[in-house]
Amino acid sequence: MAASRRSAPHLSLRLKLTLAFAAAMSLLLTGLGLFIYARLQTSLDQSLNQGLRSRAADIRALVNQSDTGLADAGGARLGATGAGFAQVLEPGGRVLDQTPGIPRTAILSAHEIASAGRRPILITTRIGGVAGPVRVFAMPVRAQDTALVVIVGSSLQSKAAALTSLRALMFLGGPIALVLASLLGYAVSALSLRSVEAMRRQASRLSVTEPGHRLPVPAARDELQRLALTLNVMLDRNDAAFARERRFVADASHELRSPLAVLKTELEDALTGQHSEPELRAALASADAETDRIAHLARDLLTLAQADGGRLTIEPAPLRVSDVVASIRQRFAQRARLQERELVAGVSGEIIVHADPLRVEQALSNLVDNALRHGAGTILLSADRHDGRVDLHVADSGPGFPEEFLDLAFERFSRPDLGRATEGTGLGLSIVLSIARAHGGGARVANRPGGGADVCITLPAIAIAAAPRSTQSSGSALLTRD
Repeated sequence: MAASRRSAPHLSLRLKLTLAFAAAMSLLLTGLGLFIYARLQTSLDQSLNQGLRSRAADIRALVNQSDTGLADAGGARLGATGAGFAQVLEPGGRVLDQTPGIPRTAILSAHEIASAGRRPILITTRIGGVAGPVRVFAMPVRAQDTALVVIVGSSLQSKAAALTSLRALMFLGGPIALVLASLLGYAVSALSLRSVEAMRRQASRLSVTEPGHRLPVPAARDELQRLALTLNVMLDRNDAAFARERRFVADASHELRSPLAVLKTELEDALTGQHSEPELRAALASADAETDRIAHLARDLLTLAQADGGRLTIEPAPLRVSDVVASIRQRFAQRARLQERELVAGVSGEIIVHADPLRVEQALSNLVDNALRHGAGTILLSADRHDGRVDLHVADSGPGFPEEFLDLAFERFSRPDLGRATEGTGLGLSIVLSIARAHGGGARVANRPGGGADVCITLPAIAIAAAPRSTQSSGSALLTRD
């Protein structure tokens, strides 16, 4: 029982390849040997039969032209080979003539002689005076108006000797050839797997803490080279991902450290010394603001983490753009008035998107918040539809984005002005892009020709007939100012 539970030893890939190669070679050598043996046997039979027919023709000519008989005219020539013999018989089986060295009796039986009197026959039999089996060819002959039967034969010992030599050569040479082929297969597999072993050793030394190392690429343009190149590309992506995650963690730690430091300072100052009630209220208000900032940052980090893990939850449904734009305008109306700025919402026609209302409002809220923080002048919320997509724009009349920032706008913790380190976290646009991509859309930033920034979110549109009727009245356009 214990032995049965013991796992069988695992064979190395090199040994498996060698065994497979040896098995294939053994089948090949066996099949080839059988084919050669059969071909040689057939060739010997054909050669022997052709020789018997030729000698039978010679005997027939001798019988027709010579009165001296086989013993005098052809016996010496035929008997010199030590393997050939001949007879001339009457249809009744009486021997008229024959070569010396065989009994003077009919080689064939009465039935066989009768068959040979009608047509040529070829049989294998045994006769006295000749060792081993013989091949006999008999044919009818008519000489001097007499029906005769000419019989020629030859021993099969030479054929058997040739086949025996071939079998001995195959049984001796076959295993040797198989061993040599197996050794060659082992050497080829070892040479081929040497590159794999080199990649394995290098891979065992790779570490996240020491990026930049890559697997060796074989020089041969084969599958192993393509495997090494593919793995190196994967390592490049992993290094980029690890670097991005390290930068993300470092930036998040930096962003959290500032409000935590301010919060700790405010609380320590409130706990030490004598302070008036207004001073304590100011300290608590400052601590409350920093707490809100920390909570907001934690919420943004959670959203980005969910987006990276493919778990950003969305519940898309038909959504009227005019409704969500009106909701955003109402939410930021008071804040815009306090800054003495206009918030204009303009939607051309009835536009419906297939999106999650809460996520779309979150994205647009981030854009409007950025425009109120860093922009200037009127903020315009607009939408237009084309090619089955809807573009939602949030534009302002401020200084716009620096040109060098346009390509980095959606990077996490990126800000157009590093001097405003305390304003915002640099995650708003990253969250906007994550929300847009979760809906199968995208986002882009640009500077308006007349000045100001323009951020666009692209979402999939649906037919107007599929949208539910709104409880609010809506015309062909929505244009409101606040």
